[in-house]
Order: sequence, then structure tokens, then C-alpha cells
Amino acid sequence: MSGSVNKPVRRRTFVLGTAAAAGSAALAGPLASTAAAAGFGWSDDGSNYVVDTGASLVFKVSKTNGDLASLVYKGTEYQGYGGKNSHIESGLGTSTVTLAQSGSTILVSVTYGTLKLYYAARSGENNVYVWTNKADASVSATRYIVRVKAGLFLNDEPDSYTYAPTTVEASDVFQKSDGQTRSKHYSKLRVIDYDYIGWTTGGVGLWVVRSNHEKASGGPFYRSLLRHQSADGGGLYEILYYGENQTESERYGLQGPYVIAFTDGGAPSSALYHANLTTSPSWADSLGLSGYVPASGRGRVAGVGITGRNTAFAYTVGLANSAAQYWGSARASDGYFSITGVLPGTYTLTVHKGELAVYTTSVTVTAGGTTTLNTIAVPTSNDPGNATAIWRLGDWDGTPGGFKNAALMTYAHPSDVRAAAWTGNVVIGGGGETAAFPAYLWKDVNSGLVVYFRLTAAQAAAAHTLRIGVTTAYANGRPQITVNSWTSSIPSPPAQPSTRSLTVGSYRGNNYTFSYSVPASAWLTDTSQYNVLRIYVVSGSGTTGYLSAGTAVDAIDLLA
Repeated sequence: MSGSVNKPVRRRTFVLGTAAAAGSAALAGPLASTAAAAGFGWSDDGSNYVVDTGASLVFKVSKTNGDLASLVYKGTEYQGYGGKNSHIESGLGTSTVTLAQSGSTILVSVTYGTLKLYYAARSGENNVYVWTNKADASVSATRYIVRVKAGLFLNDEPDSYTYAPTTVEASDVFQKSDGQTRSKHYSKLRVIDYDYIGWTTGGVGLWVVRSNHEKASGGPFYRSLLRHQSADGGGLYEILYYGENQTESERYGLQGPYVIAFTDGGAPSSALYHANLTTSPSWADSLGLSGYVPASGRGRVAGVGITGRNTAFAYTVGLANSAAQYWGSARASDGYFSITGVLPGTYTLTVHKGELAVYTTSVTVTAGGTTTLNTIAVPTSNDPGNATAIWRLGDWDGTPGGFKNAALMTYAHPSDVRAAAWTGNVVIGGGGETAAFPAYLWKDVNSGLVVYFRLTAAQAAAAHTLRIGVTTAYANGRPQITVNSWTSSIPSPPAQPSTRSLTVGSYRGNNYTFSYSVPASAWLTDTSQYNVLRIYVVSGSGTTGYLSAGTAVDAIDLLA
């Protein structure tokens, strides 16, 4: 590691689903003449448009394909590794690239088929504002990647594999000599948890401030790669549509701005965070961006409050339809929420306890209007945690939180040396039961885990329902149980993402509850004896080890 301060600074903030950034003035009119090299302006070097922000940043945009070909901050080139520029995916093909300047704004527009990409510079700012318009599926556009030269921000964070020479899985999970694992997938963060991603040396900070993600997919709790670093260089990402463990279809339209920001080592200005503003900056209203909707064309949803909450958990309210997604936090005291900057349309409103959906309804948003909702009452039966249980492992919150290795798995591979053994049985009443039970179950690793428990005579005389909540599954892995000599049927697999999940830092798929009706005849009549519950993972798919069929556990309980 470098001797300077190289810790990646990430701001953890629960944010509203609104768009980003603020400013003033507007660009309009024809192409302006070339400005002087010193100070704010632009030039043409034959291959690129060269934009000088008039601060400490000069950047180049390729006139051939719209790549960001250079990022020079205070005389140092930061752009590029492996002979590649910064761009959408691995770069667009031959594109139409134009530039316009008006007053304090320069706009570079890139058109490639049905996709449009925009870069904007503001006089005196060390920022590049970027918008992407995916009109349809004809052009692949899952991410914008800022590629950074090697050696500038050396670090040994979970998403940096500079010092991890051994490949553990596929070509993107690696292991250090000490047994710790590294991968670009190990960001630790959900979308709702961060405003920006990047690095700092203490003297220079390079960041990508995310957009409001209204045209992305996966909701507020989605996890994906955000950043990576290897011996070849680093990458910072704005996710447009990422398919790893994805639960939603791709959305189309204008996403942004997301901002490439340089600082003197500190965090990017909070003025760039989308949560602090309403929509795109007002100076962008007249840029002529394809698909752009100003603040006046958007609406708001506000809720008076939410009753029926378990105040031990945070609640999030989400809005989603096929065209856009938004979210906001419910106030802890009363459940009040406000979601601004929403495109007009009809949305499914979902109330989440933690990450578990406990209420849905439909709301319609109009341009310039506020849709006000009376107090939402979450029915008791909608929260599985309200059911009376003889015993329970975990909390019904839509996450594997509290189970063994759960926290580690958002930034490490299951084989990581820091992981506790994935095996081990649990005795109800022995203390620490949830922490002793593995967060993930695999057919080839720990299938057949045992839970021991006693019942009273009255409990043993009746049938009971056993529930297993899961948050995602790999290769159709799902639980089948036995209780003493009784065996359940094999349940059908619920809809889950088809990609890797458990090994790439994400438990976030589709929450689902398996229910098993266990007859009274299954229980032991000797109340001094332990009943034996075995949980198996069944599937005809998957391979071996941690890529065998598996699932992530939300909660397990035996109802009274």
C-alpha cells in the first residue's frame, strides 16, 4: 500500500429517490467559437474535443466514439488503463459527436444508434456531468466506467485485487496469500447506502457521484459492483442496468446526471448529491437533452405516516413501474415519508420493513402535483414477524442479518479465511442460536443442517407450520425438511435471478417464504427428548462447492 491516506471514502446516507445536482444558467444557441486555451473553454486537437473547465480539470472527448479519452487534474493524467478509455460498456462504435458552448456551460453530445450520451462542464468546476439515454435494448448499456491509471490510488480494500494473485472463482474472484478474498463485486453497499464512490490519497480525491437511478433497476436494496482496482488500474462505475442477481427488467430513458468529480482529497461537494436537490440542475433545463424532464414536469408522493410498524426496524417506501423507480425513508417517529422528483405515471408503492415488503398499493403521480396519502396501516398479518412462534431463528426483515457470516458475505467469498465454518448444528434454548446458524445453505456444502428443539406435551399433540424465509437462491436451490422420521415434499422453486449471487456479495433476490405443514404424528411424544429438524437443499441444477445450488436465509420459525 501507498504511504499516503488511501482509504476509499463512501458516504452512507439513506436518500430519497430524486434526481441530482444544482446550478444556474442555461446552454442555448449555436456552436460557440473556440475559447482561449487558458481558462474556461474548448479546443479541437483533431481527434478530440478538449474541454478546460477553468479550474484544475481538463478533459478530452473522442470525436470518433464519444469516449472520455483524458482526465487531467492539476497536470496529472488520471484516465485510462490497459489502453482503454472511460466509456459505456467497453466503448461505443463510430458515433456522431458534437459540441456546443453557451456562457458558463459546455455540452458534448454523443449519438450511437438509439443511445445518447452527454458530457457537460461548468466554468470553474472540477466536475464532468454525464447523462445517458438508453432508448431501447438495441445498444447494450449496463454501466459507465471511469478507467483510472494504475498506481494512483493503491489500496487493499475488498474490491481491490491488486495484491490477490490466486483466482478463486470464474475470472473475477481472487484470493490473497493470507486467505482473504477480493473481487470487484465486493462493494458492501446497497444503492440506498451511498451517494458517491471513489478514492482519495489525502491530497486528491476522484469520485463518481451517483445519479438518482430512476432508470436503473433492482430497487433501493440492490447490490452490484461499484468500484474495482487491480495492478492494471482502477474503475469507478455508474450502474445503468446490471444483470448480476437482478430482480427487475431493464428500464429505458435518460439517467443522470452522474458526476465525475475531482477534489483536493475530501469528499465531493454535497451540492452534487441527488438527495439534496429536486431534479437535474436547473442550468440543464435548456440543454436539449433527449428524454429530459425538468422539475416542473415531475411530481411528489407524501405519506402522513405508517402504523403497524415494528420500530426496531427501519422502513423504506419504494415506488416502481416499468419506466422508473424511486424510494424514500419513513420517519422513525411516525412513518412520514416524502418522495420528490417523480416522473408522472402510476406506480406500485411498497412499504419495506428492513428489506421485506409488508404493504403495497397503487399511486398516481402528476406533473407539478403532490399525491398525499393518508396514514398507511400495515396489517398485522402482512408482517410474518408478528406471528406467534414456539421458536424463531433470525428476524423477518428480508435479510440474512444476524446469521453466521451474514455481514462478511457482502464483501467476501464464502471460502474466505475470515468466514466461520458453514457447518454446525443448532440447539434451540442453548443461546446464540441465530448467530450459530449459517446465513447461506448449499447442496454441496452444508445441506442437512440440524436444529434440535423440545416441545411441551400440548405442543406435541398438535400440527404446526414450519416456515423458512429466503432472500435469494442460486441454481434453484430450495429447502426440503425432515422432522424426526417425517419428510416434507420437495417445494417448487420460486422465481429468482439466474446469475451468481451468494458468491459475489449479494443476498438480494426475491424474498420468499416456504411453509411446511408438519402433522402432530411427526413430533416426539417424550417431551424430554429433542425433536430433530434437518434442512436440506434440493435442486437438479448447479455444480459443486459454493456454486452448487444454494439459498440465503431470512428467518426460520415454528409457529405455535
